[in-house]
Amino acid sequence: MLPNTSVREAYRVPFRSFTPFLLISFGLAWGILGLYIFLPERMGEVFGQLTGNHPLFFLAVYAPAIAAFTLVARTGGLTGLRRFLGRVLLWRCGAAWYAFLIIGIPLIFISGSALRGNLLTEPFPLASFQALLVALVLAAIKGPIEEFGWRGLALPLLQRKFAPIWAGLILGVIWGLWHLPAFLLSGTQQSAWSFRAFFAGCLAISVIATALFNRSRGSILLSAFFHFALMNPIFPDAQPYDTYLLIIVAALVLWWNRKDMFTKEASVTEVIPRREAADG
Repeated sequence: MLPNTSVREAYRVPFRSFTPFLLISFGLAWGILGLYIFLPERMGEVFGQLTGNHPLFFLAVYAPAIAAFTLVARTGGLTGLRRFLGRVLLWRCGAAWYAFLIIGIPLIFISGSALRGNLLTEPFPLASFQALLVALVLAAIKGPIEEFGWRGLALPLLQRKFAPIWAGLILGVIWGLWHLPAFLLSGTQQSAWSFRAFFAGCLAISVIATALFNRSRGSILLSAFFHFALMNPIFPDAQPYDTYLLIIVAALVLWWNRKDMFTKEASVTEVIPRREAADG
């Protein structure tokens, strides 16, 4: 049997993996969307018009997860991949975080919509229960899958070099820029949004997600649930006031967790846990 140090090193994803992670994440997503930007007619003829539910759009969205799975499998093989996926089973976190995820996020969107003035004036966007169910399923299997890459692999690697606040902000910049091509394409949800407000929201969300990630010992589950909650189709359209409120929340989270956010003492830096992840 290998010594413990050898076992740890065998499953340790090196920091240099951050570069191929970015190359795969951006190359796949920007490559697909870039072809639709620069060759729209040809791509439409061959693959059909691009929408938010097109298979190629899903492939672009899954790029960070594909990159993470590829690099984890390359480093740790099937055992490492199983341990990595075991982080989906991590769910323990403080009650305040659960209150924020379950109650706080809906309040942000409701309050933002009230500030915008459309809380009681715009009808519910989904006409039937079936449409609601479909929208919820699509929201659950689209954006949250990104978290296998962003918080699953990228954040732990960045936290080896930087304190959580800086790692979170760096990842927020990368995350925001990664979405840029979607804002240049008609037929996508992002095409109707303001990129500047979205980018600011990415920074705020990344700071909040970093604190949540470290408090939950590297839970991919809670990171994905946070992502889903922000995309929940039930919530009213609150742009850009939801972004303003998220920035305020990020500042409060940063102040409340200032000791952990400005030092590396409580940082989760392992992509593949040294032992099987468990919820206990």
